[in-house]
Amino acid sequence: MYRIGIDLGGTKIEGVILDSSGREIFRKRIATEREHGYQHILNRLKLLHDELVAAVPGQLTTFGIGTPGAISKRTGLLKNSNTVCMNGQPVKADLEKMLGRKIEIQNDANCFAMAEALLGAGRGKKLVFGVIIGTGCGGGIVYNGEVFTGPQAIAGEWGHMSIDPNGPLCFCGQLGCTETFISGGGLEKRYAEKFGVKKPLKEIEKEFYAGQPQAVEFMQNFFRHFGRAIANLIDILDPDIVVIGGGVSNFDAVYTEGIAQVRQFVFTDELETPIVKNQLGDSAGIFGAALVGI
Repeated sequence: MYRIGIDLGGTKIEGVILDSSGREIFRKRIATEREHGYQHILNRLKLLHDELVAAVPGQLTTFGIGTPGAISKRTGLLKNSNTVCMNGQPVKADLEKMLGRKIEIQNDANCFAMAEALLGAGRGKKLVFGVIIGTGCGGGIVYNGEVFTGPQAIAGEWGHMSIDPNGPLCFCGQLGCTETFISGGGLEKRYAEKFGVKKPLKEIEKEFYAGQPQAVEFMQNFFRHFGRAIANLIDILDPDIVVIGGGVSNFDAVYTEGIAQVRQFVFTDELETPIVKNQLGDSAGIFGAALVGI
């Protein structure tokens, strides 16, 4: 049995085939071309799916898709996707009709968590919380090797947990969401607001390591917000491990100064939960899509 996974992003659609041991045997990437709309994206998905199936002729395959947003359990329509033409559409039903097979669609953060739980940093752990801190913030929960989504398909969405009700307006309509303070995009916006200069996060990080006072002060605020947000989720779930992905996961000080702040806020006398960097890198999402497939 081979596992096919597709990671549906706003700019690219990437597919992979894994063998029964989880080893990658084929990978292909194409452009999403979302400017051409919903049906065109479905056609692109079918094109890539068919090419992946053809790469293992005559073999049984499972198929899963990871994407921003989630399928509403009430309506069956996609919601909360940043590829807005997909929202409110029966993506799963339409694709199943086009492909003539059953498929599984999961939030991309759930796919990340699944991959790290089974193949990466969370191997052997019972309860894994995977968090993505990139352009935005997402999260996924894997328990006993299965993704937990909850009745509203929003389990793990820690990026939209408010850590300051007087904070900045989030795209979701709420104030002070975690995403507005600690995501890469949120940090760049907060820096521009505070200092009147737009800088990419990598440049801010370089200035922090160089001891530039402005950057040091700014990043200390980031560590405090990171610590409060991670402590909140540990207080609720008490996971066996927290695995961090996304661009911000590459900032080494997260695992020293950031974790020190988690210790300050978490509701325990001793922080036992490992908070670690992902092991699968950019492959986690696409591997997870293959692993959740049916």
